[in-house]
Amino acid sequence: MKPSVMFVCVKNGGKSQMAAALMRLRAGSTVQVYSAGTTPGEALNEAARVSVERIGASFDGEEPKAIDPELMRRMDRVVVIGDEAVVEPVKGMKGSIETWTVDEPSQRGIEGDERMDLLRDELDARVAQLLAEID
Repeated sequence: MKPSVMFVCVKNGGKSQMAAALMRLRAGSTVQVYSAGTTPGEALNEAARVSVERIGASFDGEEPKAIDPELMRRMDRVVVIGDEAVVEPVKGMKGSIETWTVDEPSQRGIEGDERMDLLRDELDARVAQLLAEID
């Protein structure tokens, strides 16, 4: 059975979508990958999409969506990205919840493509580590 992971952030438009795209790129079909938001936004973050595309990942077919408790219950890992999103366990959940506190380059005055690429690279390194743990 394939391991499963759900990446969660607040809006499910940027960071969680980036992590999911990066995991799909790295793991191919060996991991079931999902993403969700605690308060989904209206659209995907275009700068995040462009950033992951620069290294061959994709947001194709994705849109911001809420956490599905039934799906979350079946996940091996739920990864909350950032300190803003709060995810409580659901009854009968088989997996674990962990939080990745990520650097926010904009707090240092870094914006635009450079900001997104720094976020992408940090998420990619964490995704690689997670893949090594669950693979």
